[in-house]
Amino acid sequence: MAMDRRGFLMTTGISLAAGAFARPGLTQALPSARAAVQPSPLRSWAWVRDQFPVARDLAHFSAFYITSHPRPVRDAIEELRRTLDENPFETVERDLFRRPDQVRASVAEYLGGRAQDVALTRCTTEGLALVYSGLRLKPGQEILTTLHDHYSHHESIRLAARRTGADVRRVALYDTGSRARADEVVDRLRRAIRPATRVVGVTWVHSSTGVKLPLRAMALVVADANRSREASDRLLLVVDGVHGFGVEDEAVAEIGCDFFAAGAHKWIFGPRGTGILWGRREAWEQVEPTVPSFEMGPYVAWGEGRDPGVTEGRWVSPGGFHAYEHMWALPAAFAFHREIGRSRIAARIHELNARLKEGLTGLRRVVVHTPREADMSAGLVAFEVAGLKPEEVVVRLREKRIIASTSPYFPPFPRLAGSLLNTPEEVDTAVAAVAAL
Repeated sequence: MAMDRRGFLMTTGISLAAGAFARPGLTQALPSARAAVQPSPLRSWAWVRDQFPVARDLAHFSAFYITSHPRPVRDAIEELRRTLDENPFETVERDLFRRPDQVRASVAEYLGGRAQDVALTRCTTEGLALVYSGLRLKPGQEILTTLHDHYSHHESIRLAARRTGADVRRVALYDTGSRARADEVVDRLRRAIRPATRVVGVTWVHSSTGVKLPLRAMALVVADANRSREASDRLLLVVDGVHGFGVEDEAVAEIGCDFFAAGAHKWIFGPRGTGILWGRREAWEQVEPTVPSFEMGPYVAWGEGRDPGVTEGRWVSPGGFHAYEHMWALPAAFAFHREIGRSRIAARIHELNARLKEGLTGLRRVVVHTPREADMSAGLVAFEVAGLKPEEVVVRLREKRIIASTSPYFPPFPRLAGSLLNTPEEVDTAVAAVAAL
């Protein structure tokens, strides 16, 4: 029966895929890699804000937490949902293998890497778990991480260590967020690596303090450590990149990390419940898939009764049935970024948050924990107000119709994050509101 199913997919599903769904709008929601490079006219920031249906009587300084779908993404989701509702069986049966390839192509174009090195996930947490649960670790080997990482990263590491018998060590890359320096971070990492260290797990932008790590310089430290190692003992750099992904104008595949996990439903403005996991081809060879994948390679190997062989990144995408209207609409988010301009987005976010830090730094009872330097910060600003608990700050700002958040760490800090949903005037209003506290 398995062979019949495989034969059906090979002879009908894939052959039909080439001409499937010529329906207007759907192909625009899933652009080809070639179409992705076409230039678009510059859009005003007012136009950009108008694409989001957020409540306009609120100033949204926590848009990084989970996105409001911009109009192009909403349209793509609705078109796909309509198609699925009209003919669910044939839509999924024909596109189960084709659509993910198109999504990966759009991700790869944005990352600067290869589509086959991309696994599609639901969030950063899932991506990190898939890496750590699949790594071939042994007792006596070590996972090195930091005190600054999020619960999801720490737990993925802890569970992997419990399963494999590997050791875990956490180090501080800086003592005070606002005074974090690139040379200090790099030096501390270099000194922390030991012969037993097999994995280095870090976060690009810390949502606790807003510190942005110098990833390229850190990757060079890892590369230097690998010069004297055998391939089987190579040190791997795993990055939680969610708060730099969509903020920084960086080609992730060229930074030097081995694995990069990020949700797409934050700064990328992608459909909620979508994420990506990218890895270097050689790094994927060190990973065993955790969840059966609905990818042609493993599926055909199963039908033929053989092992699929060396792991490819796309094979790590969890199989099963998903919210296809969201996952398949992800290219619309990358197209939206291209239309605005990646460098313009990065400059705008840095401009707004520099203005925010400058204003908060001038307040007498406020301590800013995020570095003022652009090379050590991104789109998050963490601070505290003397005499007020973080949750009190958030509540009192909300009374002034300003949406702030607290960081889920110990200790927590209030956070404001300037995004494409904000204006310079809103930044000034937020600073004045904090001053009034």
